[in-house]
Amino acid sequence: MQPEQPERGKETGWSSSQSPLRRALSATLVYLVAGIIWITFSDRMVEIWFADPRSLSAMQTWKGFLFVAVTALVLFTVMLRLLSKDRLLLSLQLDQRRALRQREQQLRVLMDNLPGMAYRCRNDDSWTMMFVSGGCEQLTGYLPDDLINNKLVSYASLMDPDAIEQVSEEVAIAVRKGRSFSLEYAITRKDGRKVWVWERGCGVEHEDGSVFLEGIVLDISDRKQLETELEEMATRDPLTGLLNRREFSRVLEEELERARRYERPMALLWIDFDHFKDINDSWGHAAGDTVLCAVSEILTDRVRSVDSVGRFGGEEFVIVLPEMDVEGARDTAERLRQRVGNAPIPLESGHSVPLTISVGVAVYPVHGHTVETLCSAADKAMYQAKMQGRNCVAMAQPIEPVHNET
Repeated sequence: MQPEQPERGKETGWSSSQSPLRRALSATLVYLVAGIIWITFSDRMVEIWFADPRSLSAMQTWKGFLFVAVTALVLFTVMLRLLSKDRLLLSLQLDQRRALRQREQQLRVLMDNLPGMAYRCRNDDSWTMMFVSGGCEQLTGYLPDDLINNKLVSYASLMDPDAIEQVSEEVAIAVRKGRSFSLEYAITRKDGRKVWVWERGCGVEHEDGSVFLEGIVLDISDRKQLETELEEMATRDPLTGLLNRREFSRVLEEELERARRYERPMALLWIDFDHFKDINDSWGHAAGDTVLCAVSEILTDRVRSVDSVGRFGGEEFVIVLPEMDVEGARDTAERLRQRVGNAPIPLESGHSVPLTISVGVAVYPVHGHTVETLCSAADKAMYQAKMQGRNCVAMAQPIEPVHNET
């Protein structure tokens, strides 16, 4: 840093010597010196050359005219040069202002037509906005002036409270490392509706050393909704909305592992519709779909919130009942069987279709210790219920037969 000081001093001295005041004083001094020299030496030369008073007086007059003419010519030349420079500078400044206004207008149009909101804010807890584009109103429901300097509301207050800490932490890390940040979080609009946004920005250092945040915020609610729908499609049966076979198998594995860890029972109900083919043949597949959806609602409404209902395909439904023993599982299965049998399913045609179900019950650890053995035991019990005349509940066979003591 020290070797640069002399150069800065020279630069400062040179700038001062070229200041308007010094330039004016230098020109005035040159003019005075030239005038004194002219008057002094020209008078002596005229007195030497012209001894006659009349001729001397005439020459003095002409000498004065010549001095005025030369001075006027020099003054005209200097003024013309200065005015030409000033005119050129003014013209350049005018062109620069026009170009600046044009760029500002283009930038304003660009900002206002962005699909989201461009912003510049302080790096504080409130995210105090210094500038927001016109897209602010469409995104948040607030006018730009409402957010600037937190006039009506701060941007941070619109953010999901659960996301503020994580967002602030990620922004702080990005600013500290001098890189951009990319975030997804929810905000609450002025009308109370929640929307998901994606933000991309970076930290910008100000002249005074303070750091501002600049970036853009886009509404990604449609994308989030699509992601949710795709996620549901991957885990839900498209007709009934119940868990599909793959997702139910995953849930069953988790519940069985939990039952092993805490040494608690877990029940599995395997349900199949009785004579479902007759419904499709008599009333059509649309009526069959109506029956499947209606029964899925009955099963979902009649089990606990911790229980899970899935469709394994066709008319086979499976229910996992955490922490439920043999007696509880039998009672639940019987209650579901009676509820379905006592509620004929109404069709769009105005007719009602009676329906019964056969239920097989298997309980961990009595009827199996793995997913495969439990499913196999429950499935066999369901077929046993079919063989017993349908519309009934059958329990699976224990793994080890119970011997009576004598």
